[in-house]
Amino acid sequence: MERKVLNTLIFSVLFFTTSASSSSQYQTLVVNTLPSAATLSWPDSESLTGDSLPESTTSLSVHLSHVDALSSFSDASPTDLFNLRLQRDSLRVESITSLAAVSRGRNATRRTPRPAGGFSGTVISGLSQGSGEYFMRLGVGTPATDVYMVLDTGSDVVWLQCSPCKACYNQSDPIFDPKRSKTFATVPCGSRLCRRLDDSSECVTRRSKTCLYQVSYGDGSFTQGDFATETLTFHGARVDHVPLGCGHDNEGLFVGAAGLLGLGRGGLSFPSQTKNRYNGKFSYCLVDRTSSGSSSKPPSTIVFGDEAVPKTSVFTPLLTNQKLDTFYYLQLLGISVGGSRVRGVSESQFKLDAATGNGGVIIDSGTSVTRLTQSAYVALRDAFRLGATRLKRAPSYSLFDTCFDLSGMTTVKVPTVVFHFGGGDVSLPASNYLIPVNTQGRFCFAFAGTMGSLSIIGNIQQQGFRVAYDLVGSRIGFLSRAC
Repeated sequence: MERKVLNTLIFSVLFFTTSASSSSQYQTLVVNTLPSAATLSWPDSESLTGDSLPESTTSLSVHLSHVDALSSFSDASPTDLFNLRLQRDSLRVESITSLAAVSRGRNATRRTPRPAGGFSGTVISGLSQGSGEYFMRLGVGTPATDVYMVLDTGSDVVWLQCSPCKACYNQSDPIFDPKRSKTFATVPCGSRLCRRLDDSSECVTRRSKTCLYQVSYGDGSFTQGDFATETLTFHGARVDHVPLGCGHDNEGLFVGAAGLLGLGRGGLSFPSQTKNRYNGKFSYCLVDRTSSGSSSKPPSTIVFGDEAVPKTSVFTPLLTNQKLDTFYYLQLLGISVGGSRVRGVSESQFKLDAATGNGGVIIDSGTSVTRLTQSAYVALRDAFRLGATRLKRAPSYSLFDTCFDLSGMTTVKVPTVVFHFGGGDVSLPASNYLIPVNTQGRFCFAFAGTMGSLSIIGNIQQQGFRVAYDLVGSRIGFLSRAC
């Protein structure tokens, strides 16, 4: 009798250990190929200019939706749209890498290179235009003009296209006319706010009384015009005197949206400018890249204020790069695949050099595919390939060198992937790292290597998490399935 009980106990322990080990090694991926382009939908209840939220509120929530309807490529096939997205993504990575390189020893927020309470809202995925970016709907001026704005944690200056236009790209809404707004006010030259722009002396040399701004991006796109303050309206909540660029010359790869809402860490970003009202806290939750906020799926959202930071999140400290204050740097200690730490991935590969500003890991809402330093990527890729030997391999695709043929399958088992941050671990859903690249069932490992020293955690890996930015607490939180 004692032996039977003992054998049963041993069997139970072995079964539990095996089950726990198996669950940490593999998880199920639902095989869904690239869908057709989604049409933009906006909740009827989402009022930008109504009285749904009082002006004194300390919390704000806004919906974010898919932006396929804003794109000039809306008639393109799903595969073409995905290819455009990857092209735009590569340009963005080059832009970030370039900015990091030229900003060593300089303050990136104050640099404006020349061209060569709270609230919440709905976020719009930029999959259709190949950007990998997300957009939101907000009101500008008084009375408010409703426009779409790109959300960008890799930029500081808020700007939008303004008439009269010297050169303006096509946008889905009428171009903002500052003369029709009661609350629009240009920033004078020599003012404290104007001096926060590095090239503000230019308005003096041109004998202009108005402060001028210029912002350029690594892909050659740029915007320039008058620096001003204006009222922004989010889901009924008014935010007055927001410093922004009123662009009269805007050229490059911008598509659809009226401008950009800078969510970076620098002094001119929207979170920094509204720190007293929203306590330097905001978060977003990005759902499926092709979701349009339909009734069958929760919408993507962005939230500002104390409610933006769930207490049950996994928190990791924000690191400070004294040479570049725009980006959000994290401490990545390692990565696990299939329940085991990848030996070739270590903290030293992601270390931020305080003296030079080189290296480090940033989290970015505008980059789609996570980039890792080449040695770390190769080790991660090889570990994943070893754990996915049962999956049928497929040819490489664009920047992806690890792809699989999952045609005819409904579900598959894939190795787990876990980020080990300073402060806690973040386990990724399978759909956040094995993604469809066409409509024929080809899936690819959604990581890539970079020859530079800067690594970037992109928005594909962030999907389904509420990513909380606490500027006052100097930390970032991750909470899964919190959309």
